[in-house]
Amino acid sequence: MNHPKVSVIVPVYNAAATIAPCVQSLLQLDYPVDHLELILVDNGSKDGSPEILRSFGDRIRVLREEKRGASAARNHGIRAARFPLVAFTDADCIVDSQWLKHLVVPLSDPEVGVSGGAVLARRPCNRIEAYGETVHDNFRAITCYRPAYCDTASWASRAEVLQRLNYFDETFLRAQDCELSCRVQQAGLRLVFVPEAIVYHRNESTWRGLFLEGMTHGRNSIQLLERHREFYAGFGYRPRNPAPYRQLWGHIKDFARGEKPETAACNVVFQAGKRLGRLAGSLQAGVLHL
Repeated sequence: MNHPKVSVIVPVYNAAATIAPCVQSLLQLDYPVDHLELILVDNGSKDGSPEILRSFGDRIRVLREEKRGASAARNHGIRAARFPLVAFTDADCIVDSQWLKHLVVPLSDPEVGVSGGAVLARRPCNRIEAYGETVHDNFRAITCYRPAYCDTASWASRAEVLQRLNYFDETFLRAQDCELSCRVQQAGLRLVFVPEAIVYHRNESTWRGLFLEGMTHGRNSIQLLERHREFYAGFGYRPRNPAPYRQLWGHIKDFARGEKPETAACNVVFQAGKRLGRLAGSLQAGVLHL
């Protein structure tokens, strides 16, 4: 099997609780070491992350990016990368040993701009953490949603594609993966899902965390929807759409009837947070996306 040369880039910010298992999993990748470099970009961490990264010695490259935001950290990594392919995961992820081997395969097709893998919950997990697989679901994001997008927890591209598209937008502190996915598609390139390329993500584990995650998604979607308003409109998006509220009401009724109550409860909490976040983001931006 041909193994193209790949630079794996991980942004790190105050990740002392998760970064060591992440790096250890990357070091255990089933991939030729001379075709792989691991770039960890410390984004100005104030905890013990820098010391943990230094403990791995020369097995990894450690860079530092002072400008806050995962976009700036990833862009620093892309610019420093020595190899023609770049892959991303997050500091709270553990990658499967076969992850990279599968993830890069579609990139031999010049019409593919992004390949994305499966993002699963770390095991063992409670019901809320398991529900997080629907929040970070690259299968639906790439194959069902229109426009499609890819979560940077499991993303690979040719470096020259990202350079040509002017990298991640550093004005986006969240949803930067969705924003770049839009530009990839507008450039005429495809997103491809690779189910065998698995990472395990540390999902929210409490009701409060799930609700706040929904709020974050909703609030930060406003900048994305405004930046690509015409592109989303081409897929039928309407800023004032009652459908999500009907869906939320359906989840509430499912919970009241006892129909898969655990899933229904998670749907209610996450979607309620998302709707509230959308409203808060609209008020902050002076636009209306409901």
